Order: sequence, then structure tokens, then C-alpha cells
Amino acid sequence: MKKKISVQELQPGMYVWELDRPWVGTPFMYQGFVVRTPEEIETLRKVCREVFIDTERTESPGAAAGAPLAGLPGTGKVVHGEKVEVDAEWPEARVALHEAHDSLAGVFDAVRVRKTLEANQARTAVGNMTASMLRNPDALMLFSAMRERGGYQLERAMDVSVYMIAFARFLGMSEEDIEHAGLVGLLQDIGMLDLPQEMLRKVTRLEPAEFKIIRGHVARGREILAGTSGLAAAVAEGAALHHERYDGSGYPAGLKGSALGTIGAMAGIVDTFGALTVKRPYGQAMSPSNALNLLFRMRGRTFHPQLVEQFIRCIGYFPVGSVVELNSGEIGVVVAQNTEQRLQPKVMVVRDARGQPLRPQKFLNLAKLPKASADEPYRIRRTLEFGRAGVTLAEVVAG
Repeated sequence: MKKKISVQELQPGMYVWELDRPWVGTPFMYQGFVVRTPEEIETLRKVCREVFIDTERTESPGAAAGAPLAGLPGTGKVVHGEKVEVDAEWPEARVALHEAHDSLAGVFDAVRVRKTLEANQARTAVGNMTASMLRNPDALMLFSAMRERGGYQLERAMDVSVYMIAFARFLGMSEEDIEHAGLVGLLQDIGMLDLPQEMLRKVTRLEPAEFKIIRGHVARGREILAGTSGLAAAVAEGAALHHERYDGSGYPAGLKGSALGTIGAMAGIVDTFGALTVKRPYGQAMSPSNALNLLFRMRGRTFHPQLVEQFIRCIGYFPVGSVVELNSGEIGVVVAQNTEQRLQPKVMVVRDARGQPLRPQKFLNLAKLPKASADEPYRIRRTLEFGRAGVTLAEVVAG
């Protein structure tokens, strides 16, 4: 049921369906969302006088920020604030990501050669990344998005793990659950290592028999993880769910709804986003914003609706590490989010309008509306596909 109210009547948990003005030009990236924080209410009061709420989609007060999301156990346990500025965390994030990458390469080699998984290496890798993310999530996200890429499976595992850690942190999970989520992301495709590599590199459509073999990686992965000493059972269970879907259309068990659990439902969203935004043997990478638009359209069917919305809020419409073209024609990299203004992140400008390297680089906090010209503030015109713009991490972070 739709109801018009004054913005002064807004409360956390209300579903805002329509504004008294166009959505374009507001800080809100999608039409329709649940108000969760006092900051969101304050922003609405600045841009509107009245809003329309959907009383059927309004949540209980317990769904506000800092409390568990409705039907999603494990969320809302902790409010994780930023402990350091993003640039102060860059050195620690660089080391954590580099060591995690090396550790995961060792884990993969052991599985390929000895068919055993080194749980300590995996836990250490995720533990170090979690520690960095808890201090400041943007630093590790930046280094992860812009690192040099190697083997597809290794890099995909790193991507998914980083996003799972960031997502679990954003949802207010405990540190233990954050590490479990990171391990699920890191290891959920471990069963792929037993599959014929020529099949994984195939650029044409898979035959039904080949598709059946590919699907078997989930069961194989669960077998490996369940048989690994020192690895929590929750990791094997969560990893086995990353291809299940909210509407029951996934595999291998066709589970749906609450049967996926929180981390299992998260894994499907993050795995899909990761697959869409990297170059695959059979397809080009999609820009982060286009991938998020696709996920948004799939919410409530393929993926848990609340979790899709929360994932978009977590990483922002312009995720950290995104290469963006500004309305000035300059090229920049998103280096940090503005928590309450996700359409106006912090950007390091690294190329001028002619595409030439900018020295020194220019830092813009778009939330402060810096001027691109006398009449127009800076804004992001579009995002570019990961890896397609030729911008390197060295252009963004010195040292």
C-alpha cells in the first residue's frame, strides 16, 4: 500500500517508493529503497518535502542500521567504523594482498599436486585481508581492483574473497563470520582445479555433457573442503551454495529462499558480480555499474532482494578501483567511498582530457562539489571496464 508522508515523519525501516521530485540529481542511486540510517533521512529532508512510502515493504524498526536485516541471521552484530584514513592503510593493504595472493597460489598448487588443501595458509591469507579491511575497507579494495592479473582461477578467487570480506563487514557481521565469508569466497571454486583446463578455456558454447562436468565442481569442492582438517564446517557448507539461487533455479540442490543462509546467498551475488566484471574466455568484462544494474534487475528472483540492495550500498555504484571518465574528459580512479553519498566518491585524477598522464595527480572529493568549470561541478560521466583503460596502480599510489 502506497502512502504519502512528510519527510519529517520518516523512520528507519520505511520503504521509500517515490519522491516529490525526480530521482535523477539526488544522491540515491536507485528508485525505491529502505531507509536505514539517520543520515539517509537527513539527506531526504534536504532534497524533498514529501515522499511516498510502501507500507507493505516497510520493515520493522529492528531492520535499521546496526541491527540484523530481516530474515538474515548473523547480520547487524557489530558496527565496523573506519579506524584509519585510506592512504594510511595503503602500505598494510599492499602487503596483505600480496601475501594472500602468494598463499593462495600455494594452496592451489597443493590441491593440484597432492589433492590436499592447506587450511592454515588459507586462514592466514583471509585473516590478514580481514584485518586490513576492518581498519579501512577502501585500501584493500583499491589494491585488489587494480592489481596485475595472472591465472584466471587464482585471480577470480582473490576477487570474490575480497568482496565477500567487504560485504560481510558492511552487514555488521562478527569478525569470525567475516573470515568465514572470506574463506568461502577464496575456496568456493576449489573443485575447478580438478577439471580439464581446455574445457574451462573453451570460448564456444559448452555441450550438455561438458556443462554437467563443470557443474560437478561444486560437489568436488565441498568434498575437498569438508575433508580438510582445521577448516570450519561452515566454510564447506557456504562454498557449496554459491550457485544456488533465491528462486530455486540454481544448482546442485535447487535450494531457495532462507535455505541458502546469509553467507550462501551472499556468495551467489558476489560470485556473479566477479564473473561479470572480469574478462572471461567466452566474453568481455562488463563495467561495474552495468554489472550492478544487472544484479539489481535480478533481485527478488535470482538473488535475495535485501542482499542485492545491501551489496550495491556496500561497494557503491562506482566501486573503489573503478576507472571513471569525468565530465571534464579527464580519467580518474575511485580511491574511496563517501559512505552516505555513494554516487559522489573520492577520485584520483590520473589522466588529462587528452589522455596524457597528469603530474601531479589531482584528488577530488566529489561530495564537496569541486568545480570542473566555472558553471559545472565535477561528476562521473561513465565507468570503464576493469583493465580496459590502461590505468595502472602506480599512477594512483606512489611507492
